[in-house]
Amino acid sequence: MTRLGLIQMCAGDDPAQNARTAAAMVNEAADQGAEFVLTPEVTNCLSSSRTHQRAVLTSEDQDITLSTLRDVAAKRGVWVLIGSLGLTTDDADGRFANRSFLITPTGEIAARYDKIHMFDVDIGNGESFRESDGYRPGDQAVVAQTDFAPVGMSICYDVRFPYLYRDLAQAGAQILTVPAAFHPVTGAAHWHVLLRARAIETGCFVVAPAQTGTHPTTRGKPRQSYGHSLVVAPWGDVLADGGTDAGIVFADIDLKQVAEARKRVPSLTHDREFKGPARV
Repeated sequence: MTRLGLIQMCAGDDPAQNARTAAAMVNEAADQGAEFVLTPEVTNCLSSSRTHQRAVLTSEDQDITLSTLRDVAAKRGVWVLIGSLGLTTDDADGRFANRSFLITPTGEIAARYDKIHMFDVDIGNGESFRESDGYRPGDQAVVAQTDFAPVGMSICYDVRFPYLYRDLAQAGAQILTVPAAFHPVTGAAHWHVLLRARAIETGCFVVAPAQTGTHPTTRGKPRQSYGHSLVVAPWGDVLADGGTDAGIVFADIDLKQVAEARKRVPSLTHDREFKGPARV
């Protein structure tokens, strides 16, 4: 059994405060026996203001949340997934990276993953999001090795693209991470269904730490997130649901269930080439 601790937080637009909050919650999770602690998307800064983001976001080597959580991982001897950080890049167009980090129990960076699919949507009621205006997409899928299981990394809107998760599972992943800051409208309609589907399709554990609540802001329009951090078993059962309050969600997972689910329905080995689609 491996004990997971999912950090469900309500990050604001102050990276220093977010780093302190995340560090305290990771320490609390470790106190309660978590071996793998996961934080949500944009742990360092959740802001709707590109001007504010340009003022407070930094490069990877200067990010206070990354350095703080690396130190905590090393001091507590736990694996930490930093769900993602908004980071400056050297891109000519000035766009940020939305980057997830897997940190070892010695504080080293085991893997990085840049979010591939950008949240460019019009969800109704006059609400539109254009993540690609401020963030540039990644182009590399990642499976990272830990001492308990191979981990396939993703972020939030990626969950709507099932071929990514099939590729991760066929490359060896047994745990799929989906840190998120899901919108309440799409969350209520799709969050549980999408995460359960990704687990069932791949025979993986799906682990999704989430932002929640109305995020404190000094600049820009306030944002809300859906919450409901989830752990889903390979057969599609929801093992833990964080509801809407900030806090830590724990789940003990038995990785033997991965092999058991895949033996019962070995769909990962049943791919077939096909033509089309034909237009008739």
